[in-house]
Amino acid sequence: MKAPLHDKSGKVTGEVQLPIRVFSREWNPDLVHQALRAQEAGRRKVRAHTKDRGDVRGGGKKPWAQKHTGRARHGSIRSPIWKGGGVVFGPRKNRNFEQKINKKMRQAALFSLLSRQLHDGVLKIVDSLELNTLKTKDVIRELAAFLNEGTVSTLIVPNITNKTIYKSAANIKKTKAVDPRSLNVYDLLRFKQILLDQKAIEVIDGYYKKLNARKS
Repeated sequence: MKAPLHDKSGKVTGEVQLPIRVFSREWNPDLVHQALRAQEAGRRKVRAHTKDRGDVRGGGKKPWAQKHTGRARHGSIRSPIWKGGGVVFGPRKNRNFEQKINKKMRQAALFSLLSRQLHDGVLKIVDSLELNTLKTKDVIRELAAFLNEGTVSTLIVPNITNKTIYKSAANIKKTKAVDPRSLNVYDLLRFKQILLDQKAIEVIDGYYKKLNARKS
């Protein structure tokens, strides 16, 4: 399978061979949606938290004697039926929103999305995204044809040996650089343009081959 290869000026300079198992998958929107929901659920933080009767300060002493007072029996002023007492069945911080999805399904969803974005022209393969200096302006200058002054959100996937581009791209509006081994459905859907280094293709293919080999 072949795809157009771009240089940093945005021009097509040739073709690049792509692994079929990664970039030639059928579009599976249901699986991609399931993987996205699982990822978003895993990122969800529990904010609401109520105190039960064991968490509320005070209430250690019995309010009055058990018998012979003419009043109802109570063991603590922090009982849920008292004002200032604990809350029954309120939201707690130990809630778990994670959704189960196995590794093969997550991998299939990622490959299906990469294949679709390559077909739609969202994913562009660049001959080199190397950057030698740790400066934001260098990224903007080198990729000016793609970044378009920040009007189009861009995900940059460089080769793993290029460490400087991650910090250099951090200050650019609507732009993010991510390790090819950390590609995920959420980031691929969030950005309208994806720039993939030619050398990163081998990294992605080799990384998932190793994962599959460990499973077997």
